[in-house]
Amino acid sequence: MKTLRSFALPFLGLPALALAAPVESHISAATVYSDRAVVTRIGELDVSPGENALVFERLPAGLVDQSLQVSAHGTASATILDVSAETTYVDSAPNPRVKELEDQILDLNKQSRALDDRAGVLGEERDFVKRMMKSETGTYPAAGDGAHGADAGVRPSLEDWQKLYGYSEETLGKIAAELGSLDEKRSDLAEKKGAISQQLEALRNTQGKSIKNVTVRVNAATAGRLEVTLKYAVPGATWAPSYDARLHADDRMVELAYYGMVRNATGEDWDNVALTLSTARPGLGGGAPELRPWVVDVRRQREEAKDLGRYSENSALAGSLAKTDLKDVGPAVSVVTAQSLQDMTAGAPDMLTYDASTSVRTNATSATFRIPSSVSVPSNNTMKRVSIAATKLAAALRYDATPKVTDTAYLRAEASNTTDYPFLSGAMNTFLDDTFVATSRLKTVMPGEKFELHLGADEGIAVKRALVSRFAENTGLTDNGDRVTYEYLITITNNKKLPERVVFREPLPVSRQEKIVVKLITPDEDSVGTKAEPKEVTRVEDGRLEWRLDLKPGEKREIPLKFSVSYPAGLDVTGLE
Repeated sequence: MKTLRSFALPFLGLPALALAAPVESHISAATVYSDRAVVTRIGELDVSPGENALVFERLPAGLVDQSLQVSAHGTASATILDVSAETTYVDSAPNPRVKELEDQILDLNKQSRALDDRAGVLGEERDFVKRMMKSETGTYPAAGDGAHGADAGVRPSLEDWQKLYGYSEETLGKIAAELGSLDEKRSDLAEKKGAISQQLEALRNTQGKSIKNVTVRVNAATAGRLEVTLKYAVPGATWAPSYDARLHADDRMVELAYYGMVRNATGEDWDNVALTLSTARPGLGGGAPELRPWVVDVRRQREEAKDLGRYSENSALAGSLAKTDLKDVGPAVSVVTAQSLQDMTAGAPDMLTYDASTSVRTNATSATFRIPSSVSVPSNNTMKRVSIAATKLAAALRYDATPKVTDTAYLRAEASNTTDYPFLSGAMNTFLDDTFVATSRLKTVMPGEKFELHLGADEGIAVKRALVSRFAENTGLTDNGDRVTYEYLITITNNKKLPERVVFREPLPVSRQEKIVVKLITPDEDSVGTKAEPKEVTRVEDGRLEWRLDLKPGEKREIPLKFSVSYPAGLDVTGLE
């Protein structure tokens, strides 16, 4: 067995070759980035001695020529000479998936017509029964009123009436039930047809009016069989992370399932391929962008106005200025013109910055996730969810409460990323045991970093806040001022079977005027910690107090809070309750 080395070759315009051989190939692997995919195709064929042109036909028109990479091995002794891509314009780019969807729509149309035909028959039967009822219950002439014949003056008996109404009721009921069933079936067919039509439209939009044929030239010293591997980058593919986080409260564990949400709109279906998801962002390029000079100058309004007037009067002059050395133009104009010219020549972001020869592996700048089993992702731009990993992380639980706002405690879990790969920012479904709690978003968490899960209200921790007293007084005997004293009682009860930590906050008034004095009475200032030296109760930002309580099962704590607000008599103070 002889092996050919891999080549990443530039796009070359080549003349047509006599020994051109189409390659029957299939997609074996795809590496998906945030804005593109690198696809691997494999084909086998027999080559003859001499030069052979191996043609991969009907590839996507968006294929990036500079990304072409080819390798081969087999029984033939051959050398790869070059690889090229050629755009071919066609009426439509055939896709087996399009034909399959079109056939499905035709079949649904046939089913819909059959339902319509049956509904028409039922409608005629219903009208016949109604006409029969009307004729049987009409007015009959009595004997002696000019009636002639055997039926003159004959009316149906009560028994005949009952039979007639029973028959009509049963028949019309069956017809109505079947018509209702037909309506449901037609509605289901319409939904299926709509979904298939959307997929078909997406596929047709990606096909365009052109395709690409890639030609690989090889020089074979001996005849034999070659397996050719072709890699290329195509736009239209993307992926994003998604998570299911399930907290097992009794075990103090977070079960985190890591998924990739993959979309494929490249124009090629991926059937049972080896899928790799990469966090690399080739669209950003390999290095940091250059920083433009930040120029500050004096605006010369009169000269600038004259120059603008000349531009509007003489477009030819504007064209000549564009060719003039910018140093010869006035300062204010030179800054604007340089910026505008640079913007015009910058163009769209370069889609060809991807280096196809780079090996896609976990490294210092990115991470890759190789999906362990084969995956099929049709090219209809629908979301495909694939499992990346699942892990269990130890969790520290606590309950947060804001009694002034609501008498409810909210469960929060804190865990650390103990895996070797990052948790990228993405949507997250949160579960508490078997109960769905909420949909949120996980921020990017690198290995070793901590993250939090907010798991909703839990009535197992009872929170109550009561105003014990509000006392307003005049302190005229000492300083001729007013003072309002507030006293609250916050009660926290742990009704859980395990010890739990409860963190709650209470606000203290914040004075924005030196004449208004806020004094904390209970707890006393000596028992209150700071952010640098926290205690059971700590003063945090904006004057708020934060309590951290570790409660045993069934334990109840009553926390008194008392403070006063003093200010000069007659001062109009806002914000007091």
